[in-house]
Amino acid sequence: MSPLILLLLPAAMTLGLLVMAFAGPSTQKATDRRLAALRVRHTAVVTNTVEAQMRRITGRSATRADLAVMRLLPNEAELKKRLAATGRNWTVGQYGMVAAGVAAVTFLLLLLKGLGLFAVIIGPLVGLLLPHIVVGKLIQRRLAAFTAKFPDAIELLVRGLRSGLPISETMQVVGAEVPGPVGEEFRAVADRMRIGRSMDVALQETADRLGTPEFQFFVITISIQRETGGNLAETLQNLATVLRQRGQMKLKIKAMSSESKASAYIVGSLPFVVFGLIYAINPPYMQSFFIDPRLMIAGGGGLIWMSLGAFIMSRMVNFEI
Repeated sequence: MSPLILLLLPAAMTLGLLVMAFAGPSTQKATDRRLAALRVRHTAVVTNTVEAQMRRITGRSATRADLAVMRLLPNEAELKKRLAATGRNWTVGQYGMVAAGVAAVTFLLLLLKGLGLFAVIIGPLVGLLLPHIVVGKLIQRRLAAFTAKFPDAIELLVRGLRSGLPISETMQVVGAEVPGPVGEEFRAVADRMRIGRSMDVALQETADRLGTPEFQFFVITISIQRETGGNLAETLQNLATVLRQRGQMKLKIKAMSSESKASAYIVGSLPFVVFGLIYAINPPYMQSFFIDPRLMIAGGGGLIWMSLGAFIMSRMVNFEI
């Protein structure tokens, strides 16, 4: 592959992304969107007003960049769900621009190092994987903070119910008093209930977005109690105890498997560390891995076997509670 092609290919990709980002929606779509906005604004039907308020609470309107990126995605609803689970006000368009920027920077850095074919393969791959991994880490961090504070929120609900408050007002108190992701989610539930959503629907929407079994237990408990009756405060107190014991068991498993995980991290990172050190000392020697087909096959086979070993070790120390 000639250097001219290697320079023209990223330029064409960048130009195409810019055109899609700033092209905007079609005329027909813009007309339909304006008509829908006029119907929402001028109609007197209560359901339309509720839906308009719901859109203001749950998210923002799509921008041009969002529409451009969503044309390229096979399942934009799943990406929206993941971005909402981070707790940040990130849009699909912002995610797409960051991914394109990461891919372009990686491609140019590898191209300047003289790795033309390697840059064409690794650049787009890094642009796809790195933002996905970062979003996944943010989701895990937020869910961990939510799970840690959730039993305290349930106990606050129990105290409010025992003092005579209805559960809807008690959820508003939890949203105002509990900091972090727990308070944010309960405030969102209270806002949905305030504009006409039923409690079951509002809680289930939050459970679908979070995807944690702890909150799903809470939703099931509320639903069963509303159908069969009983002492909700006592049921929620038992649920808080179970969730605390579940968290303690997870911490014990994490402590017992920490030594094995540390050993796996050290052993798994050694080949890449050694490769990087030797490449920094003698780059022509290590560039043979990207030129010689035999070394490329050997390196690919080693990566496959290391991936299999890491997957097996991760399953060995992963326990479902």
